[in-house]
Amino acid sequence: MMHGELIPLPARFAELKQQIAASVPGFEHRVTQAWGELLKEMKGRTDEIATRKTDVIPQVRFDDLQTLNAEVLENIRRRGCVVIRNVVDEAESQSWKEDLKTIVAENPVIGMPEDQKQFFMLYWTKPQVLARAHPNVLAASKWMNNLYHVKGGAVVDGVDLSTPLSYADRFRIRLPGSQWHVHPPHVDGGSIERWEDESFRQCFIDILNGRWKEHDPYDLGARINARTTLYGKPNQASVFRAFQGWLALSNTSPGEGTLQVFPDVFLSNAYLILRPFFKPIAEAVTDVFSPAFWKFDISDADFPGIYAQGDLFLGPAPNPFTHPHLQLEKTMISVPTVRPGDMVFWHCDLIHAVETEHKGEGDSSVLYIPAVPHTPSNAAYIAKQKESFLQGIPPPDYPFTGSEAGFKGVGTIQDILPFGRTAMGFDVEVAA
Repeated sequence: MMHGELIPLPARFAELKQQIAASVPGFEHRVTQAWGELLKEMKGRTDEIATRKTDVIPQVRFDDLQTLNAEVLENIRRRGCVVIRNVVDEAESQSWKEDLKTIVAENPVIGMPEDQKQFFMLYWTKPQVLARAHPNVLAASKWMNNLYHVKGGAVVDGVDLSTPLSYADRFRIRLPGSQWHVHPPHVDGGSIERWEDESFRQCFIDILNGRWKEHDPYDLGARINARTTLYGKPNQASVFRAFQGWLALSNTSPGEGTLQVFPDVFLSNAYLILRPFFKPIAEAVTDVFSPAFWKFDISDADFPGIYAQGDLFLGPAPNPFTHPHLQLEKTMISVPTVRPGDMVFWHCDLIHAVETEHKGEGDSSVLYIPAVPHTPSNAAYIAKQKESFLQGIPPPDYPFTGSEAGFKGVGTIQDILPFGRTAMGFDVEVAA
């Protein structure tokens, strides 16, 4: 995830802290009280996660999505992640993987690592096009999008949570025995923008007002206009992905190179957003988990977990040193065993990682397919993405890595099932 030399954040970010503090009456008192409350609650929550391990992650069947009770729904919202079983027929999913293997063998494909390619810079293969347009995949995305809402039930022009859009991403066929060190715990969908962009900051305003228990990660209001990329960072999604996700193409269990998550999006959001405003006290207090160990301080530019690299900013990438209360060594939980056709979704704010080791015997393969709702900015992006598809080049959010036009096995318009045409931006008028 992080390559090249990391440098301290620019001095202007101290001013950003002070600007945020000045915007909230009684900020120091409010967030200090909230910080103390949060730290006390985190110990019990993280202990529960560490004890329950994989069992803490919700698992449901695709056929049951419309009949889940309130308790199950609340648990999914709280955890910020879910495994949905049997979204696509197992045999069909496996056939897609076999086709992808053929495609990467027959074409001059760019992938990583260079000496044994397993993560491929391909977006428009026929299996990817078919999967994104599959009616069950779109139905699962629609269901995930509808976990969001606008406070007060207001209707927002151009927003339709029941019209999923297809955001084109890549795929992996990870081989056993491989070591991956590029995806330690991190959060996608914006870096310093969480604090710097005023609209994005509004997503966390209850936390910054000291009312962290009232924070709602599923309030769509501010998300619609939040800018997740201010610096043109490559591979940074400019759209609002309500949930990131993938479709399993293989049997993959914990320990076999699968996804890991910190399964409490409410708790992690509150902690990550407040952490920059507090520093350890270098005195007699030695218990890092005690509120007495920490003091309010907005005098420097440091945003723990955010790293500068040239003119770009990476993170949030929490670790045990910068964010000790998350207890990441024991709370990054591997998702349960998946079979071909299962889907895994995780909230756009959720801390996640990929297991460093793959100790299994077979490949660990997934198609990355997030849940993306129809919003004005998302629809505008999909219109541009459609043109990328027609040209066979990478989508707008991704660096140019060559054209797929002329590749054997590339998808065509004819491969987009009727259910997927709107999701791909066809037959849709986009407001200017």
